[in-house]
Amino acid sequence: MLFPASGAGSRPPRHEQAPAHGDRPLPRTRPVPHEPLPYVQATIDELGTPLAGVTFVVVDLETTGGSPKDCAITEIGAVKVRGGQVLGEFQTLVDPGCEVPPYISVLTGITTAMVATAPRIDAVLPAFLEFARGAVLVAHNAPFDLGFLRAACEQTGTAWPAAASVDTAVLARRLLSRDEVPNCKLVTLAPFFSATTSPCHRALDDARATVDVLHGLFERLGPLGVTSLEELTGLTRQVDPARRRKRHLAETVPHGPGVYVFRGPRDEPLYVGTSNDLRTRVRSYFNSSEQRSRMTEMVALATRVDAVPCAHDLEAAVRELRLIAEHKPRYNRRSRFPERALWLRLTEEPFPRLSAVRRTRPGAGVFLGPFADRRAADMAMAAVHEALPLRQCTSRLSPRVTTSACALFGMGRCGGPCTGAQSVAEYALVAEVLRAAVAGDPGALVGPLLERVDRLADEERYEDAAVLRDRVAVLVRAVRRRQRLETLAAVPEFVLARSDGAGGWHLTVVRRGRLVAAGGAPRATSVRDALALLRATAETVPGPDGELAASVDETELVLRWMEKPGTRLVEVDGTLACAAPGTGGFSGFLARVEAGRALRDPFADGRQLGTRSRPDRVVVA
Repeated sequence: MLFPASGAGSRPPRHEQAPAHGDRPLPRTRPVPHEPLPYVQATIDELGTPLAGVTFVVVDLETTGGSPKDCAITEIGAVKVRGGQVLGEFQTLVDPGCEVPPYISVLTGITTAMVATAPRIDAVLPAFLEFARGAVLVAHNAPFDLGFLRAACEQTGTAWPAAASVDTAVLARRLLSRDEVPNCKLVTLAPFFSATTSPCHRALDDARATVDVLHGLFERLGPLGVTSLEELTGLTRQVDPARRRKRHLAETVPHGPGVYVFRGPRDEPLYVGTSNDLRTRVRSYFNSSEQRSRMTEMVALATRVDAVPCAHDLEAAVRELRLIAEHKPRYNRRSRFPERALWLRLTEEPFPRLSAVRRTRPGAGVFLGPFADRRAADMAMAAVHEALPLRQCTSRLSPRVTTSACALFGMGRCGGPCTGAQSVAEYALVAEVLRAAVAGDPGALVGPLLERVDRLADEERYEDAAVLRDRVAVLVRAVRRRQRLETLAAVPEFVLARSDGAGGWHLTVVRRGRLVAAGGAPRATSVRDALALLRATAETVPGPDGELAASVDETELVLRWMEKPGTRLVEVDGTLACAAPGTGGFSGFLARVEAGRALRDPFADGRQLGTRSRPDRVVVA
C-alpha cells in the first residue's frame, strides 16, 4: 500500500500577518502554491502520524475573568508551527461587550478603550477556526483556553471542530522532575527552556513562549521514542505498569455508597476516601484518571482495599471523617487532626479577656470558633479588639488590687481596669457585647467595624481597609459557624429524610449534632417501620445536654445535608431554631468578600500540576 510522504496531501501552509492592537480588520490568509509530493512506500514504523509532519496551533487567550460562564474573551493570540518552523501567527483584540475590570487591566494591560473598536467574538471566531482548521490545538492550561473557545462557539452557534489537543502543562509534568523545575507554570517553564519571548499576560507573547516550551518538551520526547502524534496524545493517559497490575485489589469492592480504605504492607491505613459508587472509584486509582502524585505513591504501597458499604452519602462522609480522625492515614491531608482546631474563649473572671484554646468546656466561658489555624484565630481576635476595649494583658486582675497601666490604656484601646479606672460592672458591659454577638446579635460588634472599613476606603487607605475587612469577615464567619453548631447541639434528637431517586427514602437520625443511625426505606416499604427500627438501634450519645456530641466537621456535614433542597424534617424532639437576628444580615458582606478573593487571581490553574520527585515511566506502545 502506498502512503503519502510526510507533508504530502496536507493543506498548504498559510502565512498570516498579525494586525496591530485594536485594529478592526481581521487577519487574512492566503494560500501558497506548491508542487504535490510523490507517493512513496511507507514502512511499519511510519503508520503513525510523525510529529515532524503535524501542524500545531498554539493558542492563548486573555479574558475578563476566570470562568466562561460570566466572563468573555478580550484577546486571542495563536502561532501555527510545523516541523519546528513558524507558519503563521494570529492576533486580535476582541470586544467582550462589557467593561474590562480594573484588576484585569492591571494584569494584562488591556483596557476598555483598547477593545472598544475591536471586533466581537462572533466575527473573530470564524477567522480563528479557519486559521486552526486541520491542526492540533496546543495550550498551557488547555481547559481554560479551550473552555472559553468552546463556550464562545456555543454562544454564537458555531460548531466546535473535532480537533486533538495537547496541554503543555500536563506534558511537562510527565517529563520534568522537581529537581529541574518547582512547578509547571508557564512563567517557570519559559526561562527553563530559554524561550525567546517572556510570558507577560498578552495573548500572542504567551503563545510564542508556549511554542518554545512545546519544542523544548519535544526534545525530551525523542530519547523516549515518542515520535508520533498518537503516542504524544496518549502520553498523559499512560499508567505505570506496576500500578496497572494492582487492579485486582478492586475486584472485591462492591458498588454503591460507602467508604474505602487503602491498607499498606503492615495493614496500616494509608488513605481513606468515600464515594457514591465504591467499585468505580477504587478502580479509577489504577487507570489514567488518577494523576495525583501522592495517590500514585500510595497505590504503589497498597496491598489491600477494604470497603465499608453505607446507607447513603451522609453516612459515608461521616464514617470517612471518623476513620481519618481515628487512624490519621499518612496520605489524607484534610480532617486528620480535628483536635488541633483553635477556639477563642472569653474567660470567666472579674475582667475577662480573649484567649486562644484547643478545646471547649461547658461553663468555662464564651467560645467563638473553631478556627482552622492560628492565623485565622489571630485575625478574629484582632477584629474584636478593634471593636471593643477588652484588656489584652494575660495576668489575672483583681478589683481590689491596682497596678500600673500599659500603653494600650494611653492609646484608648483599653479601659484600664488594672488601674481602677474601670469597675467590674463597667467592664462587664463591654464584654456583654461579645457575648451577645456570639449568642445571637453581632450587629453591635460588627457594625462599627464595617463603618470604619468604609471610612478608610473613603480616605483612600485601601490597604488598611482591606486588612480590616478581611479580619471582620473571619470574625463574622466564626460567629455564624458557632451559632449554627449550637443550633444542632440544643436538639436532643431529630430525623431527616431524602428521596433516594428510586421511589424510596434515605433516613438519618441525629442526636445533638451526631449521626447516630442511618438507613433507608425502599419503595413500597413502610417508612414508619424503618424509622422505628433505626431509632431503636441508634447510638446513645454521652455528655451533658446542650453540648455537641460530635466533632465540628461531622455536625457541619449534617447541617449541609439538612439544608440541601428536598431534605425533609420528619420528627424533632426539642426546638430546632436559628439564633435571631443572627448573621443573616451580613450575608451580602461575606459574599462580596468571597467574590473579591476569587478575583485576586482569576487565571490561576487549580489543577495539581506540581512536578514530581520522579516522573512516571513513559512507555511507548
